[in-house]
Amino acid sequence: MPDAAEGRPQAGKGRRFVTLLIDCVGYYILALVAGIVMSILLGSSALLMLKGANAYLFGFVLYFGYHLFFEGILARTPGRLVLGTVVTDLKGQPPTFVAILKRTLARCVPFEPFTFFGATGFHDKASRTRVVCTR
Repeated sequence: MPDAAEGRPQAGKGRRFVTLLIDCVGYYILALVAGIVMSILLGSSALLMLKGANAYLFGFVLYFGYHLFFEGILARTPGRLVLGTVVTDLKGQPPTFVAILKRTLARCVPFEPFTFFGATGFHDKASRTRVVCTR
């Protein structure tokens, strides 16, 4: 479906799913590197700190930071860069930081990925953004 503002088509569900997979790998690499850095800086006490609720909080902060950083600065995550897509507002312009913040918060809703069985995902609706193809 073409984007009326710039003539760029919206990214299809298949492309967005592969983007999700690539970004999952990117997130896990970030978590691995962060864990290694914490182990180097804090020694074995880092492992003791990352148990139970602390592990979930650590993962949430990394996940939130991953998406907020890449979309807030580049309007695209590494997965979107590989697959040639970008986040825009509904007029085809770069999204505001507030829109990216809303988009990132909406991703944290349980079962949010299942909203893509409909026409548009929850994090797109909540932030009034869309993902369009750049090539």
